[in-house]
Amino acid sequence: VQRKEEYIAVNPMQMVPAFVVDGATLTQSIPIMEYLEEKYPSPAILPKDSLQRAKVREICEIIASGIQPIQNLVVLQKVQKLSSEEEKAEWAKFWINKGFIALEKLLEKCSGQYCVGDTVTMADMCLVPQVGNAKRFKVDMSPFPLISKINDELEKLEEFQKASPFKQPDCPEDLKA
Repeated sequence: VQRKEEYIAVNPMQMVPAFVVDGATLTQSIPIMEYLEEKYPSPAILPKDSLQRAKVREICEIIASGIQPIQNLVVLQKVQKLSSEEEKAEWAKFWINKGFIALEKLLEKCSGQYCVGDTVTMADMCLVPQVGNAKRFKVDMSPFPLISKINDELEKLEEFQKASPFKQPDCPEDLKA
């Protein structure tokens, strides 16, 4: 989808997501979530407490800037040209593991039922797709019990089930859940 001319007109980076609202296009997950939080503040996806808000943003950045881009499809396609499928998978696993080691330590200090306390936040919205990528690349999740526990709790929520990429209308039939 993102390589088609219609989508390139919306997002020249040819990446998802792109969110069009009031004639303006927002790209990148975090600015989209921030916009939605400001436009529709209930239910809140950022805590009221400043330090807790900063923790949520820290977790979002670790995932969105430190883990996800390095094993993003466009990067892996470039790496694949330089290596085998197995080496590409090892590349992704290495960077996911490296990021998850740091994230697990951070979550030890701030998690409750979810990433930051007991309320779903933007951090949780970043976590679930990254765990999905970890599963896709067969990352051993046993060293990451908190990440796994939080992800399991989030996957029980109807909103996360409905948001699954495998349940979206544009999901290829062979990948639909």
